[in-house]
Amino acid sequence: MVPRRMLHKPAARLALAPRRNLKTLLLPLLLALSIAFILVFTWSPELALASVRRLLGLTRHFATYRVLPPSRAGLSTISKMSAFKAPQAPPTFKHSKDSLLKDTNDLIEKSRATLDRLAKEITPETATFDNVIAPLAADENDMGLTSHILGFYQYVSSDPAVREASSQADKIMSEYAIEAGMREDIFKLVNAVFKSLPSDIPPESKRLVEKLNTDFIRMGLQLEGENRDIFKQIKKDLSFLSIDFSKSLNEENGGNWFTADELKGVPQDVIDTLKSEDRDGTKKYFLSYKYPDLFPALKFDLNADVREKIFVGNENKCPENLERFDKTIRLRHKKAQLLGYRNHAEYVLAEKMAKTPEKVNDFLGNLRSKLTQGGRDEVEKLKSLKKSDMESRGLSYDDKYYLWDHRFYDRLVREKEFNIDENKIAEYFPLQKCVDGMLNIFEKLLGLKFIKVVEQDAQVGSGERGWHEDCKVYLVHDEESLGGQFVGYLYLDLHPREGKYGHAANFNLVPGFLREPANSTSRNYPATALVCNFSKPTPSKPSLLKHDEVVTLFHELGHGIHDLVSRTIYSRFHGTNTVGDFVEAPSQMLENWCWEPEQIKQLSSHYESGEPLPDDLIKALIASKHVNDGLFNLRQLHFGIFDMRVHELTMPEDEKLDSSKTYNQLRKDIAGLDGPDSLTFGHGQTTFGHLMGGYDAGYYGYLWSLVFACDMYYTGFKKNPMDPENGRKYRHEVLEKGGSRDEMESLKAFLGREPNSEAFFRELGIQA
Repeated sequence: MVPRRMLHKPAARLALAPRRNLKTLLLPLLLALSIAFILVFTWSPELALASVRRLLGLTRHFATYRVLPPSRAGLSTISKMSAFKAPQAPPTFKHSKDSLLKDTNDLIEKSRATLDRLAKEITPETATFDNVIAPLAADENDMGLTSHILGFYQYVSSDPAVREASSQADKIMSEYAIEAGMREDIFKLVNAVFKSLPSDIPPESKRLVEKLNTDFIRMGLQLEGENRDIFKQIKKDLSFLSIDFSKSLNEENGGNWFTADELKGVPQDVIDTLKSEDRDGTKKYFLSYKYPDLFPALKFDLNADVREKIFVGNENKCPENLERFDKTIRLRHKKAQLLGYRNHAEYVLAEKMAKTPEKVNDFLGNLRSKLTQGGRDEVEKLKSLKKSDMESRGLSYDDKYYLWDHRFYDRLVREKEFNIDENKIAEYFPLQKCVDGMLNIFEKLLGLKFIKVVEQDAQVGSGERGWHEDCKVYLVHDEESLGGQFVGYLYLDLHPREGKYGHAANFNLVPGFLREPANSTSRNYPATALVCNFSKPTPSKPSLLKHDEVVTLFHELGHGIHDLVSRTIYSRFHGTNTVGDFVEAPSQMLENWCWEPEQIKQLSSHYESGEPLPDDLIKALIASKHVNDGLFNLRQLHFGIFDMRVHELTMPEDEKLDSSKTYNQLRKDIAGLDGPDSLTFGHGQTTFGHLMGGYDAGYYGYLWSLVFACDMYYTGFKKNPMDPENGRKYRHEVLEKGGSRDEMESLKAFLGREPNSEAFFRELGIQA
């Protein structure tokens, strides 16, 4: 997932001062003087002086990093005595609650001054790309250097006061973004440039002007008087509702107390990590709703009543978010109608690849018709397994297959039919080995090198250490055959903690762009972060990943790589700043490497013996890939169809639409799983951030983009997943371009043709 709300945050940058020592200062100096001496006697004093200045100048721009020795995985590192000189220091994370808000306000004042100056000095008659668009782009670039990090603390900081200040900063920046986006004086200048674009303008610059012009129009600037004021207030309300919704999810700390007997079947490794205390004379364990607790309990707990309690509790963990969600969908509808659209979905989709709600609904409806019978057959098979299991334990069977049954029996069918014990398989996937193996795959496929930055002496808050002691930091550069140039910084924050973002996502920290658009050497390099919630290591074992968690890690790392290798002129188009129904495709495509035999071997290493996953288990794992795929995809359809339903409101008929009843009824109708009798038993739509965080009228994109992901994989990599030629072509034609050109053009450039859905349906095992 890429938090879409963070992608275009307005934003100044706090950089870590480069490390220096006597050797790193003297060597360039001695080299410069030697060359100068030669030039004096061979060519000219002028050349000598210029050479000295250039070489000495380099020492002012490069940060020197110590790195760790090579790992067993072959991850590219440099020995302790070596150093890689990066042309840009990493960002720092040293804000206090007070400095965070001060920097936010300073940032906004600087941007506002830029807009005021343009409005004062330029008229529509004198407006050009150079005197209007270029300063606006530079302002957007500069703001991104700081604003992303200012808003990022709310997801990861261990200090509640800093998280709160970051949330407030996010609101302040969002409010300013609305103010700036509704300045008619600036719109008139942009629109004047848009109407008189020269024919020889570079494609990315032309796209920038078009997007800026469209953004102003979609901000309601054609509205007048009271309607414009209403629109502005709605935008502000929606922004604050989204931030508060996300904050509730991050701060949520609920769960249930259970006895050891109630947790029978749950792996001991999980139980050992739970908080425990004596309650009423009985030792009990606190099982939270965080993924490392929630999923193992739903998969392994033998007690169906306990699973039900956990499932229903999780669906109700953020009750305050229900009012926010319901208010949001109605405000979105009102905003869209003010702009002349029938509903919010029509407004959103106008800027997506799909273009219209009708096209999305046809896509989802067609998939539903093709997947429903297969899903019903899977349910019947799972009910048979449940009946046999319950009878073998002397329990009565009621001919129902409940929502809280599915993870348990989905796991059990894999064990019985494919001899897959996911806890045993997890022993072959220690987290750090998986990270090293994945980075090694990206090295070979895309021509990258990853250097793990030394952290022993680095303080939390420094660029080398990140915002928390759990962080790992990597310096990334091209391999020598591609020039060896610096690429950016990758941060990994992979374990849960109180107050942290509870799902898995990639966050851009610093965008990439050219400070001087015509100068390719003026690049500002990106920094990106993976924020996940995998189980923590224990005294006896490292953090071990289930195979589905391996897939999740590769997916999110795919977003991170997209963010790192992007090469755009403007930060607006950097990395994952693509249309929402394409952004998941690159990461979805990369998931396929987790199902290829050689790559599974490369990613696996038993935490004790170091042996890779045995061939028979690899074969069984691959054979189980599509087990219960129908139900999985029907679940995705449920999210997508619900999303479209609540964003295609018809008033006044839908004024009293009950979103929880709608959510639960659609889930029952589409997936065919039983739940409690009451359709208001839970509020699942309030427990994940997608529909409030930028995927509104866009959740269909997970399936829509999967069409492109399958096509790219089958065309470019199915025969040879590690084909370096196609890997570099994919990097150049898809990843590097970001959103700087139409996404369909990137697809056609890589595929050599228009994309089609043949591979998608082949992968799903259904007829096109």
